[in-house]
Order: sequence, then structure tokens, then C-alpha cells
Amino acid sequence: MISWQLLNHWALWVIYGAAVAVFVALFFVTAPYGRHGRPGWGLTLPEKWGWGVMEFPSVALIVLAFVASLLRYGTPHPVSILLMLVWETHYIYRTFVFSSLMREGPKQFPVLIVVFALTFNTLNGFVNGYHLFFEPMQYAIRWLVDPRFLAGIVVFFVGFSLHVRSDRALRLLRAGGKSGYFIPSGGMFRYVSCPNYLGEMVEWAGWALLSWSTAGLAFAVFTFANLFPRALSNHRWYRETFGDEYPKERKAVIPFLV
Repeated sequence: MISWQLLNHWALWVIYGAAVAVFVALFFVTAPYGRHGRPGWGLTLPEKWGWGVMEFPSVALIVLAFVASLLRYGTPHPVSILLMLVWETHYIYRTFVFSSLMREGPKQFPVLIVVFALTFNTLNGFVNGYHLFFEPMQYAIRWLVDPRFLAGIVVFFVGFSLHVRSDRALRLLRAGGKSGYFIPSGGMFRYVSCPNYLGEMVEWAGWALLSWSTAGLAFAVFTFANLFPRALSNHRWYRETFGDEYPKERKAVIPFLV
């Protein structure tokens, strides 16, 4: 029988392999949703349903790991529970709040992309849940004053705040029933076209640091591999769409650099 430990091992390698494949592929094929939506990708879902469905495993699997550890070992260490709550801060927002705030409209989300995202989020939720509640090493209370945890928790919530604020700024561009696309401004939009992506990359780098785990590192690597080329595509789209109106000094995702 295949052990959970072996499944975790192989899931980590799949995530690293997927990171390489996605990073390369996105330089040749732009992800077909949002402003890049186009026909030819098969069945579709309404955009807000697509987001909610594909993100849900990340919410659920950490909780299932927690419940399974309760049944098997008793109450997990408080630090593992705290880290679960940090994780859920992002994913409850992303799964329920972000998707519910999307306007009803004609935008569709390819089912194929939803399936890919579901698969990744299932693997990622599993390896991070396994790490928090089933790996032999449990966090001691002193982990809460370890410099890696302290730095990581700050980095995580700085990234989360940037991510949420940038999402809100993009929504407000269409306040009052406006439609179409506009040039975002203010906040980190002064420096980069995709501060929402930058915020996510910062968040999961913080998670890798505060959890100090191979699962956290795998997620941080995949997040960069997925979002960095997409930020370049969005930046190119802005420049092509708005031409000379678009701020020439604005970078794609890393202020002053890229």
C-alpha cells in the first residue's frame, strides 16, 4: 500500500515539475481568461463560479488534514493551528470574498483551466496540510519567536494587504456600472502593472519562510512560475491597448526592474 508520506513526496515533485512546465508554457501561450479571454478553449463557466470552484480545495484540504489529525493524534500543536489560520486568511478571501465581489457579466472561464487549477490546488492543499499536521516534526511554541517565523508573518501579511488592496483598486475602476478596461493608478500601480500578482508572490514567499517547509517552498516557487509570466503578458496588453497613454516608467511586476 502506498503511504501518505510517499504520496506527499511525489506530490511535491509534481508541483516542482508543474512550476517549470507552467513557467515555460506561459511565455508562449497567454492564459485564456479575464482580459485575455478568447474562444477555442472548450466548455466554459461564468467567471465567478470558475474562481470559486477552482480555489475551494485549498480551503477544504487544510481543514480536512486538521480534522484527520484530531481523529488520529488528538489536538494538534497550537502553532500548526495558527499556521492553518494564516493560510485560510488568504484562501477564504480568494474563494468566497473575491469571487463574490466579481460583477455578473459575460466573461467566461474555460473549464480546462478550472480543471488544471483544481488539480494543482488539491496537490498543494494536500502537501501543506500534510506538513502542518502529519509530518513527524511538530512546531514548538518557541517557533513563534523564531526570526524566520517573525519575518515570514510580516512578509505574508504585507503581501496579502497589497493583494487585497490591488484587487479593490481594479474593481473600483468599473464603479458606477462602467464597463471596459481603464488604466489603474495609485498605490503600487504607480510602479507596476500587476501589484495584485506581486502581492501574491510576496505572500507565499512569506509562507515558505514562516512555515520553513518544503511544501511552502514548492508553493512559493510555483506561484512565481505562474504569475511572473502572466504579469509580463498583462503589462504588454496594457501597453498595446493604451499606447502612449500608459505610463512609460511603470514596470510589469517588480518595481524599477521588470
